[in-house]
Amino acid sequence: MCSVPAAGERPEKRNALSSALRAEMAHAFGELAADDSVSVVVLTGAGSVFCAGLDLSEFDQSGDVVSHFTDDDNPVVFHTALGTFDKPIVGAINGPALAGGFDVACQCDVRMAADTAVFGHPEIKFGAPTMFTQLSYIVGGGIARDLALTGRKIDAAEALRIGLVSSVVPAAEIREAATACARQIAEAPLAALQVVKRAINTRAPLQFP
Repeated sequence: MCSVPAAGERPEKRNALSSALRAEMAHAFGELAADDSVSVVVLTGAGSVFCAGLDLSEFDQSGDVVSHFTDDDNPVVFHTALGTFDKPIVGAINGPALAGGFDVACQCDVRMAADTAVFGHPEIKFGAPTMFTQLSYIVGGGIARDLALTGRKIDAAEALRIGLVSSVVPAAEIREAATACARQIAEAPLAALQVVKRAINTRAPLQFP
């Protein structure tokens, strides 16, 4: 089992996903995938915020947000690294998970939220497309359309009600709760977990080696 901060050690930046941090996390998950001593990863944020999304200081001032996603440093590449990771990820959502941070939370297989957690896609308001598909797999198409198109924020209680998270605990207990969940998952053999995780990633029937 391994614990990974959702956005490195950038609590002063609300754990914003800079290009350097996205590359660092993609590399870290590549190493975790190759390490057979790790069967489950706990993903959380430094400080009191899970992740506030992309680091907007890296965008130009033209207002053309969409063009940022066509560069070699494409945030979708980072999300692909998480989305193809073949071991379970338990998300300890310790606070607000907004925009790209909401997307990171949706890449987790099990999400446990602190009572201070907030979820939302405010980036739609300034022209950034939202990642609808992964969210729709979790909460269903109707609710995902609502959240992806309106950009409205929901609290931990609503997240639990719609099935976005599996439990809500006091903020001080979130890491302990997520670690307990990860330990329960890790009781299964790694090979079995990987078979299930690959099926989750591909939305395909189980395929045994």
